[in-house]
Amino acid sequence: MKAEQVTELVLQSLEHEMGGVEVYTTALQCVLNEDLKDEWQRYLEQTRTHVTALEEVCQAMGIDPMQDSPSRAVVRGVGQALVEAMKKAQAAGEPAAAEIVAAECVVLAETKDHLDWELLTKVSEHLTDNGADTLRNACQTIEDQEDEHLYHTRGWCRELWIKSLGMKAVLPPPEEQQKVKTAMGAARAEQDADRQRQ
Repeated sequence: MKAEQVTELVLQSLEHEMGGVEVYTTALQCVLNEDLKDEWQRYLEQTRTHVTALEEVCQAMGIDPMQDSPSRAVVRGVGQALVEAMKKAQAAGEPAAAEIVAAECVVLAETKDHLDWELLTKVSEHLTDNGADTLRNACQTIEDQEDEHLYHTRGWCRELWIKSLGMKAVLPPPEEQQKVKTAMGAARAEQDADRQRQ
């Protein structure tokens, strides 16, 4: 493996998780649905532990967690843009629309997060030097959480949009009810939602 790219991945992942704390903090200011609020509050707490886990990975791998790079700055900018988008939606004075924007922003953030942890898991399978065990342990704990964050929030986003369109929404979404943690499970949950609407 290319050590420089491994470092870049770890640092981008750390930056993204740090931004994720801000994304969830802002999304919680936009949420109306109490079930979704409870879920996002849990995800915020998990995201904070992900930051700590990646700081520990940096330490174990001999990486300066404050090291900056052009691509890390891009990741930071994307997170800031998501936060700004939610604030603009909130300022527009339409709470239901702001909630949908928040769900969309969380889905976008979690899509990157999901990819980061998938890649970190692949790295952990091949890493043999400093930090290998720390990274492996973090991946084993966190990757399932990231699956849940992505698939559940996608379900919420879809159903909130459907509700806003004046159609029958399934809330909480089947992804939440079935505790989905795989793409296949998410596809089945979406089909269940379609059946419930008929």
